[in-house]
Amino acid sequence: MDGSVEPASFAQRSVDSRGRVHAEPEHEYRSVYQRDRDRVVHSRAFRRLEYKTQVFVNHEGDHYRTRLTHSIEVCQIGRTVARAMGLNEDLVESLALSHDLGHTPFGHLGEEVLDEALAEQGGFNHNRQTLRIVDLLEDRYPSFPGLNLTWEVREGIAKHSGLIDIAAAPEFAEFEPDWQPPLEAQLIDVVDEVAYNHHDIDDGLEAGLLDRSDLVASVPLFGEPFEAARRSLPRATERQLCSTALRGLIDTLVTDLIETTGANVKEAGAKTTDDLRHAGRLLVGLSEETAAANRRLKRYLHSHLYQHHRIERMKDKARRILVALFERYRENPRLLPDETARRAEGDSPERTIADYIAGMTDRYAIQEYRRLFDPAVRV
Repeated sequence: MDGSVEPASFAQRSVDSRGRVHAEPEHEYRSVYQRDRDRVVHSRAFRRLEYKTQVFVNHEGDHYRTRLTHSIEVCQIGRTVARAMGLNEDLVESLALSHDLGHTPFGHLGEEVLDEALAEQGGFNHNRQTLRIVDLLEDRYPSFPGLNLTWEVREGIAKHSGLIDIAAAPEFAEFEPDWQPPLEAQLIDVVDEVAYNHHDIDDGLEAGLLDRSDLVASVPLFGEPFEAARRSLPRATERQLCSTALRGLIDTLVTDLIETTGANVKEAGAKTTDDLRHAGRLLVGLSEETAAANRRLKRYLHSHLYQHHRIERMKDKARRILVALFERYRENPRLLPDETARRAEGDSPERTIADYIAGMTDRYAIQEYRRLFDPAVRV
């Protein structure tokens, strides 16, 4: 048995795509969503994710997750859910691999800094920035700006974190604000969370910021499979036991997600994609019991990892770097590269600066800070 499942009647079919903003001939062998996935993978924004923070800044170690490896893990989980439920795997892959393209250097801290800096220009949000990247900022094709992705992938970028608030994001108005997205888009936010809960524990243990014994005692999603592994694998090392426990954690969450979502779809009587869009609520989710256990895990990570003094120190340095860069560029726009400065003709100077900073990797932002403020560093 190869694990394949017949496509579900409510899956988003490639042949039903609303198409692209700029018309293109179809490919003989690849579906529209396969092409979208490949365009994302070949984009510069995707490659830059290799040097963007997940929790630990890139230079802190070779084995910590980055935005790139995180996106790959989200894709793996999403593909598993899609295959089990008969959804469109190509669409899920396109959304999973693109969902963090708009993230800034230094993780969510960078997003906060730019949102504050653009308070009078509509703010900054990484989902909105992702759409801006794929619609405008990527420059690979002579016939159109951006990547010219399908309407469904662009809709999923806009909606995967919930329904659209047109007042906050007027550029999302084209994506049927009152309709739910298909299941392929609905599942991205959940598998994103499953992925980072899993690997943030792994990285936190690797860094010595999380205490394994306390984690076992405090977080049942990790502790229960850890204790089961310790009983059944008496010769395993602690690292092997932790890895086994993490596999148990992710298996519990993903299995529950598949089963609960299937039950929700059945309860809603959804037979087609249109049924899902008009269901009036999201149908992807965890059961109440597992969701409660997952919230407990998230609270633990928030208090024991994300607020750890080592993480806070790096966030403090990152904030000062990004604020200084933004203010310096705004005071003297001639410091911006020529290509970026030319783009300012169509946007506000602040938005152009935000585009430039958001596209930076962690290490580039640090280097640029040194170039602008350290006289001993060559410009």
